[in-house]
Amino acid sequence: MRRALITAGLLLAATQAHADPRSAYVTMVLQAFAAKVECPGTDVVYQDLVTKAQEMQLPDGTTERVRKAIAFLHTGGKMGEKQDDDLMAQVALATQTTDLDQSRVGMTVWCQEQKSRLAGYIRTKQQ
Repeated sequence: MRRALITAGLLLAATQAHADPRSAYVTMVLQAFAAKVECPGTDVVYQDLVTKAQEMQLPDGTTERVRKAIAFLHTGGKMGEKQDDDLMAQVALATQTTDLDQSRVGMTVWCQEQKSRLAGYIRTKQQ
């Protein structure tokens, strides 16, 4: 069982490493929003996500489309908007890899990792 999980994790990591820029960006945005929800005192710096999309030469509006796709998928269609099938599949895969990572390392460690890995895209909430 453990070997299967390790193998699955390695395959997912390899897939992400060779993923197209939008797929990598979708994962980053999903993890930023997951940190906002799962990690106490964390907020998303939306404009910096937009800037990152521009730096990655993704089409204008990519951040908002990704945000809407995440909201749609994670609320069962009650929020956000369904996007094209490729984007919805990328959000689903990013969700699975994030869930796997969270369960593998635990939420406390995952949140700490995100603070350094996503610095600039997430921050401590202002009181």
